[in-house]
Amino acid sequence: MFRRISMIFSCLAIFSLFSPQARAQNDFDGVEIKTTTLADGIFMLTGAGGNMGLCVGTDGAFLIDDQYAPLTEKIVAAVAAVSSEPVGFVFNTHYHGDHTGGNESLGQMGSHLVSHTNVRRRLSTAQTSALLGSTANAAAPGALPNITFTDSLTFHQNGHEIVAFHVPHAHTDGDGVLHFPQANVVHAGDVVFFGLYPYIDTAAGGSIDGMIAAVERIISLCDEETQVIPGHGPLVKLGQLREYLEMLTQARANVAVEMAKGGDLAAVQAAGPCQQWDESLGQTWLTSNQFVQSIFDSLSEAQNHHGHHGHQGGHQH
Repeated sequence: MFRRISMIFSCLAIFSLFSPQARAQNDFDGVEIKTTTLADGIFMLTGAGGNMGLCVGTDGAFLIDDQYAPLTEKIVAAVAAVSSEPVGFVFNTHYHGDHTGGNESLGQMGSHLVSHTNVRRRLSTAQTSALLGSTANAAAPGALPNITFTDSLTFHQNGHEIVAFHVPHAHTDGDGVLHFPQANVVHAGDVVFFGLYPYIDTAAGGSIDGMIAAVERIISLCDEETQVIPGHGPLVKLGQLREYLEMLTQARANVAVEMAKGGDLAAVQAAGPCQQWDESLGQTWLTSNQFVQSIFDSLSEAQNHHGHHGHQGGHQH
């Protein structure tokens, strides 16, 4: 009897951690995978979770991110609608479950799973986010990327050069951005959230300064015609990326000003350093306070690192 009660409690605990995902489980039936053509053989796919990218042609389908496991069948059907070839490669832009949930089933279908080395490392152990109050269990061995890189990696697929590069300590410590120079398309992963507050996973090595640097690097690849697939939100162009960068930079500065007054997190949040964006970025997912907390945490950590006689602080990772 006791075991049964504790089982029920642990199940409830798990459900409360993943309540949005638990709710989503039931909603996956209604999810439709929408395909938008960006260039010849290059598409953006949307469903539930992170936006996907797709490059098709005679070499096979190259898929960027794969959302949640229950959607794999629908994703494969969406790929089949534009490609007669199977998915040869799945590239994970980072480790979060709404970008890697389909890994195991796609791997079983023969896809090579590719990511930055830190994505594999994080997927192989449980990860906890204090900001979201959630814990993700370690992924199944079959869901782990079987090809990893540290700095950059170039694919030559379907007549395209696909340059994947690591942007350090941005949304996480394993973010990969993909650039299709000939098609003038970028998949930014969760370095870019558009129309909502971005999530900076400081528990997984993300930081506000890394996010800013990553967005600057993406902007350096863009001209007025570049189409950028964000991790979340609609397709964006250069002007919108500049707006987003301005928001990140200003939010960082506002939080830093409040921190310099010596207040704790609650005092910094109470000062409302991000309230000017609350209306435009809604509080649909992350609240203004959570965004402020992620900036506060990453700036505090940076200060701690610098405060420990130069190098010693570096061992806290």
